[in-house]
Amino acid sequence: MEGDSVSLNTDLTEIPEDDDILWKYGAENSLIAKISIETRVFSTYDDVPDGRFRDRLKLDDQTGSLTITNTTTEHAGVYKLEIRGMKRSSKTFSVSVYACLPVPVIISNSSHCSSSSSSSNCSLVCSSVLNVCDATLSWYAGISVLSSISVCDLSISLSLPLEVEYQDKNPYSCVLNNPISNQTTHLDINTLCHTCAGDLMEKKKPWENPGSVGGQFSSGIYELEAGL
Repeated sequence: MEGDSVSLNTDLTEIPEDDDILWKYGAENSLIAKISIETRVFSTYDDVPDGRFRDRLKLDDQTGSLTITNTTTEHAGVYKLEIRGMKRSSKTFSVSVYACLPVPVIISNSSHCSSSSSSSNCSLVCSSVLNVCDATLSWYAGISVLSSISVCDLSISLSLPLEVEYQDKNPYSCVLNNPISNQTTHLDINTLCHTCAGDLMEKKKPWENPGSVGGQFSSGIYELEAGL
């Protein structure tokens, strides 16, 4: 995860005097660190390839192991260890660095409240407030996945729509996760999805309303019978 340190080990207990240790990074095999006991070279080249390793590389002068501190997603990639001496050997390391995940946000896309007499749904959108890579955004109903999206494009934010019925009682949640962590937001359907307050009141029947035509008609009959 971002901010952590990553150690790449040579598996040596001690560097032979006639061996050179070379650490390279990326497809271009940029030299980022070198140890030569014979010539007393003990160097890190943290300006290569673009300064992303500045003040982040540490070498173990006994084993030749390399540590990258305070990592970001820019430090993910392939690292290559070369040992040159009486015997030549090499080893590659694939490093993944995952971003700290933000808590997903759920908003309602329904601009108006719904009439209780209609069967319209509540439109929702769950999104990540920060652009992240190697992450998946998913809608859940309980423990069942309803839909998901995963796009590794830092120029856009992940977002995922969902429609639910206004009176739906299922527990819904939106989850943003990568291989090592996750963030969850639970849907409060009563807050984001609500019907119009006036339409929730049951309409009274005409004969239950004293001011209605039916009420006046009943009153008229009573007066007629009384006159008789």
